[in-house]
Amino acid sequence: MSPTRTRTREPDEACAQAVDLARAAAQDLAETSPVGPHRGLEVDGERVVTHLFACEDPAYVGWRWAITVARASRAKVVTVSEGVLLPGPDSLLAPDWVPWRDRVRPGDVGVGDLLPTGQDDERLVPAAVLEGDDGVLDWDDSADWPGGQDLLAAINQAEAGNLAIAAGEAPAAAEAPAAAEAPAAAEAGPAPVRTRVLSAIGRDATAVRWYASEHGPRTPLAHAAPAPCATCGFLVRLGSPLGRVFGVCANEYAPDDGKVVSLDHGCGAHSESIIPAGPFGTIAPVVDELGYDLVDAPGVSMAETVFESLDHG
Repeated sequence: MSPTRTRTREPDEACAQAVDLARAAAQDLAETSPVGPHRGLEVDGERVVTHLFACEDPAYVGWRWAITVARASRAKVVTVSEGVLLPGPDSLLAPDWVPWRDRVRPGDVGVGDLLPTGQDDERLVPAAVLEGDDGVLDWDDSADWPGGQDLLAAINQAEAGNLAIAAGEAPAAAEAPAAAEAPAAAEAGPAPVRTRVLSAIGRDATAVRWYASEHGPRTPLAHAAPAPCATCGFLVRLGSPLGRVFGVCANEYAPDDGKVVSLDHGCGAHSESIIPAGPFGTIAPVVDELGYDLVDAPGVSMAETVFESLDHG
């Protein structure tokens, strides 16, 4: 079987010779701007040819006037079908359009800026469908969680025993078998434990420092926010007693992403922020009640009507 041959379309001779006609059409489109030299032609179909002319406008360097001419079947007259200014291979083009939501980058939200969250944002779900005491999806639902769950249990158990020893209490005998059942992953090395924890003085000093920082309520960003962080869906509460006042921001577009913020802090990337309505309402139609128009009525001609003056003085 022989390979299929593609027949190259030859330009219609009459259409190919209609350079002057196409140039005149291009000049009409260019108006006062001159049309450059002929840059060739393209065959668009049977008896359809597009002539290309260089654009001499300094604002469109590299662009070309494309004038399409055609000829009807068995006709000798060539006519112009359409004309348009198209970019050439070396023309300067604007970058591809990117929606504004895709152009926003983490940290772009500033004081007074609003970044509304869409109703279909996959990062948020209705609070009614969440499970767990901390208000987030349980980590054990993840496929990667079972491998580290036993290790975390062993670490927590060892830490609890260490705190009991530091307090002068002997660990319960019932806890010994559980410690013996630690997984092999924990037996590979000593489990990391804390010998000391944050005291009440250290906790209070931390709370004062965080609350007075730029992530607290006394900042321009918080004053311009539409709502506090306590009502934001991107806030992750802390598990310690500090969680009564502080949480961690989990919105990648917020300026405080990954930072501890006070519950009365805020920014324009609040999950419930909305775009305020514009100051302009519907424009009422203007009705001219001062003047009037005289029109002819059936049987009455304005030219033959005599009007009395209203000025009787």
